[in-house]
Amino acid sequence: MLQYLTLFTTAVAFGTVIMFGAIGEIITEKSGNLNLGVPGIMYIGGIAGLSGVFIYQNQVLSALRTAVDEFTAAGGLVEDFKPEGALAFFSEATTKSSVAGYGANGVIGVVIALICTFVAAALAGLIYAFLTITLRANQNVTGLTLTIFGGGVANFFGGSLQQLSGGVGQVQVHTTSQVFRLNLLPLWNSITGGHAVAADAASASEAATSVSKMSFGDVIGDLLFSYGWLVYLAIIVAVISQTFLTRTRKGLNLRAVGENPATADAAGINVTVYKYLATCIGAGISGLGGLYYVMDYTKGTWANDGTIETLGWLAVALVIFATWRPKNTIWGAYLFGVLFWLWLYIGGLTRSAQELFRMLPYVVTIIVLIFISLRRKPETQPPASLGLSYFREDR
Repeated sequence: MLQYLTLFTTAVAFGTVIMFGAIGEIITEKSGNLNLGVPGIMYIGGIAGLSGVFIYQNQVLSALRTAVDEFTAAGGLVEDFKPEGALAFFSEATTKSSVAGYGANGVIGVVIALICTFVAAALAGLIYAFLTITLRANQNVTGLTLTIFGGGVANFFGGSLQQLSGGVGQVQVHTTSQVFRLNLLPLWNSITGGHAVAADAASASEAATSVSKMSFGDVIGDLLFSYGWLVYLAIIVAVISQTFLTRTRKGLNLRAVGENPATADAAGINVTVYKYLATCIGAGISGLGGLYYVMDYTKGTWANDGTIETLGWLAVALVIFATWRPKNTIWGAYLFGVLFWLWLYIGGLTRSAQELFRMLPYVVTIIVLIFISLRRKPETQPPASLGLSYFREDR
């Protein structure tokens, strides 16, 4: 039971990163733009959010140190110090990364992270849009170049932050990360009288003890309420995106642009504006996947291990698996997460067998692609003009 819970919760965490990336790419592709730069955009989103919070927290801590020095120089005691004015707004009582018991306000850090991530990722999408829509560059080449560019930029700034922090693994923004990881499990346990399941038990005996104490309420709590709030935001974004594309005039116009831009142009739809907006907004949503990985999954640290790029390509594969429908990314992302980590829970596998199991998400995507290609149902096909530049003069 404990292994199943651990597998599912891990799958949800990885699936959320993939889901954000896939939803953003679906919106982009619905306009006819094939952006293979999703991994790079997720890199940029993750490092932008982390950098914004890192600078913000350091500035607050620096201001607190100055205020404390001035307070003690005037004869006050450190334990009597309390921030005042603007500093009181940007700081809060904390036990980590603190000066005289105060640190940066985590809620403000969350707002800064979200803004930095979305803006930086949208700007990356704007670069892609300018090259492919205005300059009519090849979409495949531009997207792949953006992936390489995004990874390089993110790892450069990640390395710079590590040097500023004192070494590899020292970039930590715990205060803001804790707010990102807030969940409803304590509230659920207080209502049901349950306890937290020790999914990270240090020994087999601890795990067995934890499982023996589990109730049905404990299982439900861990399955549904043990995740940071970005997990639920991803589901909400998927539902809103599905509704937008199928129930609103703007969404139908966007789909018309992706299917036949010449016809949409003749009908009075501004093809260029729709393509630009869809690409930039889609990139912004994809960037949130990188932010979730950095702030929630790795708890506010930067790791140059290539995982974000791997998840970015899985997000691109998920677009096909979901047949370009945002609602399908919800269960598809979690399925990809299970398939990606399944090898950890099957004993006796050799290294080669493990690598084969890690191929499962891509194998499933290929099977789905073959299946939908053979059936040729209109609702499961990609936009007709996907990957093609629009020349108004050819209309």
